[in-house]
Amino acid sequence: MPSAMKPLPFVTVDVFTETRFAGNPLAVITDARGLSDADMQRIAAEFGYSETTFVLPPKDPGNTAEVRIFTPVTEVPFAGHPNVGTAFVLASAGSVFGNPVGDSIRFEEKAGLVSVSVTRDSEGQLTGTTIRAPGPLVVGARTSPSTMAPCLNLELRDIESSRHEPVFASVGLKFILIEVTDIEALERAKPHIESLAALRAAHADEDCDCATFLYTWVGEDHVRARMFAPFDNVAEDPATGSASAALGAFLTTLSPHPRQRSLLVEQGVEMGRRSLIHLAVSTADGRFDFVEISGCSVPVMRGEIHL
Repeated sequence: MPSAMKPLPFVTVDVFTETRFAGNPLAVITDARGLSDADMQRIAAEFGYSETTFVLPPKDPGNTAEVRIFTPVTEVPFAGHPNVGTAFVLASAGSVFGNPVGDSIRFEEKAGLVSVSVTRDSEGQLTGTTIRAPGPLVVGARTSPSTMAPCLNLELRDIESSRHEPVFASVGLKFILIEVTDIEALERAKPHIESLAALRAAHADEDCDCATFLYTWVGEDHVRARMFAPFDNVAEDPATGSASAALGAFLTTLSPHPRQRSLLVEQGVEMGRRSLIHLAVSTADGRFDFVEISGCSVPVMRGEIHL
């Protein structure tokens, strides 16, 4: 890393929660000018969170900022909780790179332009953040329950009665979506690295690290979920907005008459970091149109990184 750079300010927030030390932690480097790609990757590895964001001046001055998102091992084009948390941090600060930050925000990202809106109470305090996933729904290969079950240390009966086969899907970042039969199966699941590595090799054309998003229904519009991404050095993620959005979008393909719907995704329970992700799925002309992801954030720490 360059030795003459001034200290880098950072803020951490817990995302998709109103309770500190719950939800999904995120580190936001609020001024990443001068950092190389390798610098960003090392900083993300140092934090060790599922993602760290790096805020840069926008290429188009009509946008708010460029935001780059890194896991501990790689850069990703889009993710849900990094956008929700980064927007919360910048809106709370009120400005970025000398420009005011209002309640409508636009981030330039690898996956495209991400539109964000923040809501406030009568006293002007931030109460929530809503983002729109940047990509169309992309549905990839399906795999059989008999192939997927050993990848998650589950029995075939835990998956085979689901409404759909395990499937690769994305609205900006790709996951394997797997419905399991009940909470007991969800709690029992854990990744089996060798089986997942074989699955990744068999589906190399999906260009996906086989991050698995498991869910089960606990109400008409309420699911509980878990996400494992061992090849991204994320043993388990307490809240995954991008996977939740992919699920909400994919569910529209299961009905001959897709409808507007709201979906609550509850995640992180098994980790002791309960998260609540609110989805609003919109359809047009009988098919998926877009999905919005909403949630709250709580500030936790701020400080400086000395390079």
